[in-house]
Amino acid sequence: MGDTNSTPALDPPGYGAALRGEGVGLGLIAVIPARLGSTRLPGKPLADLCGLPMIERVRRAVVASDACDRVVVACEDAEIATAVRAFGGEAVLTGPAANGTIRVARVVEMLGLEGAVLNVQGDLPLLEPEHVRRVVALLEESAPIATLAAPLVGDPSDPDVVKVVVVDGRAARFSRERIPDRGPWLRHVGIYGFAPGVISEMTALPEHPIETAERLEQLRWMFAGAAIAVGVVDSAHPGVDTLEQLEEVRRIMGCPTSGREKVAQGK
Repeated sequence: MGDTNSTPALDPPGYGAALRGEGVGLGLIAVIPARLGSTRLPGKPLADLCGLPMIERVRRAVVASDACDRVVVACEDAEIATAVRAFGGEAVLTGPAANGTIRVARVVEMLGLEGAVLNVQGDLPLLEPEHVRRVVALLEESAPIATLAAPLVGDPSDPDVVKVVVVDGRAARFSRERIPDRGPWLRHVGIYGFAPGVISEMTALPEHPIETAERLEQLRWMFAGAAIAVGVVDSAHPGVDTLEQLEEVRRIMGCPTSGREKVAQGK
């Protein structure tokens, strides 16, 4: 385990061929973790967006990428599962989980999956299918873990925006702090790809002190030595964490102003 004041190693120390990305064969499943108990916006997976719940918007964007063999919503709440299934989607009830990646890993175990895995945050209703394909392409290039970043628009000191420093196509650092101090700044985009076997190894790692301080689980992986490939895209819509962000998404989508308080029903 690395020193808490040092920069994590960029090369994996030897967790096996899967972690190094050697000989990866993709049998790709995308898992979208979701729960109703969001601290800042309770119930957001079922928030209405032009007649569809947010979680269904995200699921359809992943399906539209045509990059995954299977798309599953991993949920803690039966209400989310019911909504997803009403639109013909697949949902798995996982019970409580400490974070989204653990929830995704639980689905991998429950379904006996052995291929590559995408973890797509369930609060990205404006996710572009091309961004899903970009992460898959990084996995196909033998990245053990892959994610995305986009130029930051807004205040780089905002702790609710996770910043990432990229060196030679890999993440050198993630933080809620203003990094680098003078820019340019990149914002992390909430989608991860894991080569076969890697997500189980990452969730089995012990928690790291800097991970705890920053509330960023990817720091656990980095300080264990895992390499995270980062694809930089021109732009990406942020996730929805507040009512103001939800209303902005509705504005962008052109949703009607009436009936927004209702949960969209399957059809």
